[in-house]
Amino acid sequence: MAHDRMTVLAAMQGQGVIPVFYHPDVEVCKNVIQACANGGAKCIEFTNRGDFASSVFLDVARHFAKADPSVIMGVGSVVDAPTAGVYIANGAKFVVGPLLNPDVAKVCNRRKIPYSPGCGTMSEIGFAEELGCEVVKIFPGDLVGGPEFVKAVMAPCPWTRIMPTGGVDASEASLRKWFEAGVVCVGIGSKLITKDLLAAKDYAGIEKKVRDTVALIKTIRGK
Repeated sequence: MAHDRMTVLAAMQGQGVIPVFYHPDVEVCKNVIQACANGGAKCIEFTNRGDFASSVFLDVARHFAKADPSVIMGVGSVVDAPTAGVYIANGAKFVVGPLLNPDVAKVCNRRKIPYSPGCGTMSEIGFAEELGCEVVKIFPGDLVGGPEFVKAVMAPCPWTRIMPTGGVDASEASLRKWFEAGVVCVGIGSKLITKDLLAAKDYAGIEKKVRDTVALIKTIRGK
């Protein structure tokens, strides 16, 4: 299944939540990501955090290219262009970072890959948009000002598309604050794919948690 830039951006915004996940075991990754996809979140951010993480990503991406081509594998925690290039070569369909790096934007734009850099100020958001970033990440979402920061940005720049990560959980109270402030999607890690669910290898539980979160976001959006 082809996942071009526009398709990926539409999927990110459509599902509303991007599960953020890393595990060194390929089989665990396969099961967790399939559970997320089954729950309605087919775009998953695999974080570049462990030793040989890019090799794990490659094995997982190859698996889903055959087992479930509807899965859209993205990579997070990318801070430089060489790392972005490695993951794009390994099958990443979108790139997320904790910071803004113009060189990463250039690599992604050349391959028509969506890039969501981490921004903490209005100026960084504006610069990211100049570089062609359609969805900007605010990070850490709670520490840069939370939903009130989003409202402040959206007032003069209603065209901005924001994805907060950090300070977002899967509760209705948290999600309602963020979406009513104007975000297009949110990134959630351990508060969605919890340590308890992982430790128990409760993939059905992960699927249910994701499905419930996607449904809750649709309700909040009035869809």
